[in-house]
Amino acid sequence: MSRLDHTHDPALISWVESANRHCDFPIQNLPLGAFSAEGQARRIGVAIGDFILDLTAIGDLLDEDWREDLSLPVLNAWLARGPADHTALRHRLSELLSDQRYRDDVEAALIGQSEATTYLPCIVGDYTDFYVGIYHATNVGRQFRPDQPLLPNYKYVPIGYHGRASSVRVSGEPVIRPAGQRKPPDAEVPEYGPSRRLDYELELGLWIGRGNRLGEPIPIGEATDHIAGYCLLNDWSARDLQAWEYQPLGPFLAKNFLTSVSPWVVTADALIPFRVSAMKRPKGDPEPLPYLRDDDPAPGLGLTIEALISTEQMRAGGLPPHRLSHGDAAAAMYWSAAQIVAHHSSNGCNLQPGDLIGTGTLSVDNDDGLGSLLEISRGGKQPITLLSGETRSFLEDGDELILTARAKAEGAVPIGFGDCRGVVVGVS
Repeated sequence: MSRLDHTHDPALISWVESANRHCDFPIQNLPLGAFSAEGQARRIGVAIGDFILDLTAIGDLLDEDWREDLSLPVLNAWLARGPADHTALRHRLSELLSDQRYRDDVEAALIGQSEATTYLPCIVGDYTDFYVGIYHATNVGRQFRPDQPLLPNYKYVPIGYHGRASSVRVSGEPVIRPAGQRKPPDAEVPEYGPSRRLDYELELGLWIGRGNRLGEPIPIGEATDHIAGYCLLNDWSARDLQAWEYQPLGPFLAKNFLTSVSPWVVTADALIPFRVSAMKRPKGDPEPLPYLRDDDPAPGLGLTIEALISTEQMRAGGLPPHRLSHGDAAAAMYWSAAQIVAHHSSNGCNLQPGDLIGTGTLSVDNDDGLGSLLEISRGGKQPITLLSGETRSFLEDGDELILTARAKAEGAVPIGFGDCRGVVVGVS
């Protein structure tokens, strides 16, 4: 794993004025993504302050060996190069955006973020969602199994399921209310119709860089080197459909209608100053099996993650979004990102560049940091009251759900992920 270097220096500033003290994209961040400006084709860029730096336009200032991969409309080929090239590009971009000597050559390649359209950064060949948030798993399990909220395998196996890659979309995609079978508790037979219990899930996403060959597991000590970066992820969920269909094989139509991600790949290098220790396992919990035993002293990410809601009424009245959840990602994760990757490949499954992995809902151990409405409203039994006076148990048509994340640490410049948002659209 890479270490702190001059690109993390809190004294480093950019000649791009908006980047200095920017809440999400200072020069210490430099996340990668795919975008287009009016009249231009889709291309790869870097978020810097209020702008996007078009890497195609500055190709002559980059290593010749990189140009082909960075001129593509998606990041898969670039992510496949691995940590050494990723770090080298970060160093070069930091130099170009901080040294006044390059300003005349680079400034013309800046496009305002408000003038650009962002896209999925990668072709998502496969998407897997895990369930590493132990407090979320306990809260949900308690609603269905009060005497045994966690099943016996939870503290041995990082639980996951394969989601639908084709319905992964970038932030801003409308959330069309899904329809499916639902069976109210007092009904004798199920019915088909739009979900009445639409929910969000506050998660992080992992973008895979270098993959592994089929049949060759990734050792836990190498797993971090296979994670190219991170994003926010919202695994929208139809809880009424899920309750009826999830046994015996797990989620299906309740999940695969849409998964939203933030557009920027916040690189593993950018997050080095914010590495923290893992959740302290309660006394009496089993030790991870040897293939999951991680010697990294700081396998967690010091991120503050939050979810906010803005209803149509709130927007019409000029009210700010209402915060639903606010918590520490590392305090929510029973299994680390490295353990997720090691376990996913432990049977020989081949991960590929641009694959997406979700952590599962990240709730913390208090009511302020619950990562879904299913938990916040206690399964719909305790509706919450918003700033507008409206109440919510689950999402209504016109509601906008917004996820954010910020990394902070003493002696480091804070960085952010941008946001991940979607507005619920009803079906006629």
